[in-house]
Amino acid sequence: MKNTIKKFWREEDGVAAIEYGLLAGLIAVAIIATVTTMGANLRAVFTTISNKLATAAA
Repeated sequence: MKNTIKKFWREEDGVAAIEYGLLAGLIAVAIIATVTTMGANLRAVFTTISNKLATAAA
């Protein structure tokens, strides 16, 4: 029984899985933040282009 408890405390497979899960979560958050920022910037660029085209056509 004592050996089983020691073996359980030394088990690190679950810890590695949790670390990989946290890492994947952080990467996902970074990707979402980047895409959101780029989307807002692209919207501003296309709005500017559209306004200039409308002014040039008038």
